[in-house]
Amino acid sequence: MTVLQTTQTPAPYDTGLDRNAANFQPLTPLSFLARAAEVYADHTAIIHGARSWTYREFFERAKKLASALAKRGIKRGDTVSVVLPNVPAMLEAHYGVAMAGAVLNSVNTRLDATIIAFTFDHGEAKVLITDREYSKTVKTALSLCKAKPLVIDYDDPEFTGPGERLGTLDYEQLLSEGEADFAWLMPRDEWDAIALNYTSGTTGDPKGVKHIHTTPMAAARLMGQRVIGIRENDVVFSAAKLFFSYGMGNAMAFPLSVGATTVLLPQRPTPEAVFDIMRRHRPTIFYGVPTLYASLLAHKDMTHGAGSDRLRLCVSAGEALPGHLGKRWRAAAGVDVLDGIGSTEMFQTFLSNQPGDVRYGTTGKPVPGYDLKIVDEEGREVADGEIGELVVRGPTAGEGYWNQRAKSRRTFAGEWTFTGDKYVREAGGYYHYCGRTDDMFKVSGMWVSPFEVEAALASHEAVLEAAVIGKEDADGLIKPKAFIVLRNGYAADERLIETLRVHVKECAGPWKYPRWIDVRPDLPRTATGKIQRFKLRELES
Repeated sequence: MTVLQTTQTPAPYDTGLDRNAANFQPLTPLSFLARAAEVYADHTAIIHGARSWTYREFFERAKKLASALAKRGIKRGDTVSVVLPNVPAMLEAHYGVAMAGAVLNSVNTRLDATIIAFTFDHGEAKVLITDREYSKTVKTALSLCKAKPLVIDYDDPEFTGPGERLGTLDYEQLLSEGEADFAWLMPRDEWDAIALNYTSGTTGDPKGVKHIHTTPMAAARLMGQRVIGIRENDVVFSAAKLFFSYGMGNAMAFPLSVGATTVLLPQRPTPEAVFDIMRRHRPTIFYGVPTLYASLLAHKDMTHGAGSDRLRLCVSAGEALPGHLGKRWRAAAGVDVLDGIGSTEMFQTFLSNQPGDVRYGTTGKPVPGYDLKIVDEEGREVADGEIGELVVRGPTAGEGYWNQRAKSRRTFAGEWTFTGDKYVREAGGYYHYCGRTDDMFKVSGMWVSPFEVEAALASHEAVLEAAVIGKEDADGLIKPKAFIVLRNGYAADERLIETLRVHVKECAGPWKYPRWIDVRPDLPRTATGKIQRFKLRELES
């Protein structure tokens, strides 16, 4: 196995680089890709449908994109937006835009036109690369925003959705203008911005997180190499999309840091589409989110290895993985699923279960290289067993929110980043997720974690998924209310409702059971798939 050498073990919250060393080289995606194109020249970097690209081919296309953008007037610090599915052009854009010294804004394709328009204006997009599949939404967004970017049309030969062309220039035509021997405009230093990632969280209020050139490779080294143990002969498949920082690390930064192969799926990751990839390309590492793991387990095609006889590890993030779901996956697939938490603000995972040390129902322990603590409302660190807000420091923290100083100061406090997540740390050092700060409430003077009640409900065979909020009763006291989606074959009658109440009392505690249970066909979610409890609270109010 050939592994690109980085540096010695980093300090917990710096880049781990000796700037005064004679062989100093910034730990950036560009420096890694340039070396990877030599070390792994003929090794497969990307698989997309029936096509594949070697590291040499990928590097040349990224350089051509950078050269073409430079010829079109894109300069250091400009923003290039992409509205694309998981296709090779997304990876080429990440590196090509960076080579041109510009900043990439990967837009969530599930957002509505008004929010996409906001990201174009707020990020001051100079170029937009998009696919005709999203032409209706993007066309509306362009009509709503002040920004007038140069629009580049990308046509995927493997998967072209319906819709019209919006630009005057084709993506391949743009690449033909570039030069493969382009001497890219390396950032003036490694602290230059490389990406502008907008996060909606659970409130829908977009905030653009500015990340720098060292961030992707620092995440690859800490989570990808140290925890996951990704290596050259791995084939990885991330169902999470590249416009998420979670997917960006999974399918781009991690595999490309060691010469591994990444498999792309442009379509929505339905169980059928996921199982097809698993059977055809036999990945060794699979990345998903809890909702997808639940859907795969419920599907008739679920088998050992989820269809891949080479599967050695699975990873979950995006929202907390209920313990019962993790155990069911381990029993059915035959491999562990590592549940972790990251954020757009921290780029990737900083707290995770780890191979050989998996405790389902927890988020594990800090990823080496990160410091974590749990604090109360005054910012004081709480003792083990007490609930507080999780704060983290590490080398992948964002520089702040783009052009949003007040919000930056609330989240990025010196070395520490406030996550907005409530946690409890037990004496053994494992962290238990309790919910978002705004979602927590007290019953009889004791904190109730919506996630804990939801997990108890979802552990019952009749419940597919659940969401819990606090609601005032007739006396003005806060009690839990649950919204549930039932599995096929179950009817919402009073007998089942009472059975679920008793089940929660036994699993989570007698004061935590939901006084009201509302059966619904589905639950409101953000464009990133997270449950929007605030919408349920609004409904109740």
